[in-house]
Amino acid sequence: MATEYGQGYGLPTGPGHARGVGGRRHRMPAALRAPVEGRAWRELAYVLLSLPISILLFTYAVTMVSLGAGLLVTFLGVPVLAAALAGCRGIGSVERARARGLLGLDVGEPEPLRLKRQGFMGWIGAVLKSGTSWRALLYSVLQLPWAVLSFTVTVTFWSVGWTLLAYPLWFWVLPTYAGQDGIQLYGDEQRAIYLDNPFEIAVTAGVGLLFTLATPWIVRALTTVDRVMVHGLLGPSRLATRVVELESDRGVVVDTAAADLRRIERDLHDGAQARLVNLAMDLGLAKEKLREDPQAAARMVDEAHGEVKTALQELRDLARGIHPAVLTDRGLDAALSAVASRCTVPVQVEVDLSERPAPAIEGIAYFTVSELLQNVSKHSRATLAAVEVWRSEDRLMLQVVDNGVGGANLSRGSGLAGLAERLDAVDGILVVDSPAGGPTRVTAELPWRAERAR
Repeated sequence: MATEYGQGYGLPTGPGHARGVGGRRHRMPAALRAPVEGRAWRELAYVLLSLPISILLFTYAVTMVSLGAGLLVTFLGVPVLAAALAGCRGIGSVERARARGLLGLDVGEPEPLRLKRQGFMGWIGAVLKSGTSWRALLYSVLQLPWAVLSFTVTVTFWSVGWTLLAYPLWFWVLPTYAGQDGIQLYGDEQRAIYLDNPFEIAVTAGVGLLFTLATPWIVRALTTVDRVMVHGLLGPSRLATRVVELESDRGVVVDTAAADLRRIERDLHDGAQARLVNLAMDLGLAKEKLREDPQAAARMVDEAHGEVKTALQELRDLARGIHPAVLTDRGLDAALSAVASRCTVPVQVEVDLSERPAPAIEGIAYFTVSELLQNVSKHSRATLAAVEVWRSEDRLMLQVVDNGVGGANLSRGSGLAGLAERLDAVDGILVVDSPAGGPTRVTAELPWRAERAR
């Protein structure tokens, strides 16, 4: 299928797409413009500020924790230790703001204190039990040795680079004010070697240029460690992040279930129920006319019979929308083939599964493909489409491709956005690749759970 429908799906490449921040095209390579970019100077400022700040953090953390630990033999040690940890939490907020402003690192707020009881003692217990507090303390202690190393390396490379690069401009200072011909490269009692001729001055400036060009990348590598420390020690824990995701997913599931119930209720009320009410009224009129006008009564019964067939078809369609019987009896292959047969364009279906997934995952996969094929019928203006389903380790993969006009986008609040939210509620992913002019490729991933005995 990839060879039939997958041509031209890659992202734009080539010189015309080498753009910087904000879509601007840079004529100078990144290696040459790095020393004068704002990002390099912000990272340099971060490293230079880290040393004095880390000294203050280390002093505060060690002093307060040592004081609290020393006073643990009395009651005062516990609140002092809690105050130390609370201060470290506040320090974490400042460090997150500094990383956000200078490194462009947006770290979420960690989980707040969970007070099991009100009052001062409840606050002390919450601070001491909070993992965020202890991670902030660990950051305050570890930041100093790393700040010393990064400060030393950065200042050394930065000063040496710019000093040597500017040597042609200031080398005259040495013979004028220092009494020597230039930078002394080597010297003993018998002789001395100075960088004083034009060739040596040019080579010195070239070495300085190399140092100057390398320094931003060295600083960037050093600040990468700072990014990891801030994100790992001062940001939300994985457990807290997962809890927030599950709470959000639970809300999506509840809202989706409520919307589905309202849809079913509306379809029953406006469709089958209304037809059955009309059917009852028609049969009542036919019963009254049965003796007076048998032919008119027969016509009314025939009409009622047609209404019964229409109501049964609507109920059948409604049941298929809730959970089709063919999916339960024969699995995804047959169910998706039935959906494809109702699509307005020819659809090739290929399901490569050695076993059936869990019913819940199977149902979500069915309705995902069904909705995507409805989009193909309504909006794509395609002439061909293909559906492929397979398993990749612990993920169930779905892919719907069409050769339509493209332009599908998750960010426009369309049905694709709602579908992505539904998949996200079960740890699924929806990826849309739909350039203008087509073709469109929509890939969905669902967690694989094997089918239990039905």
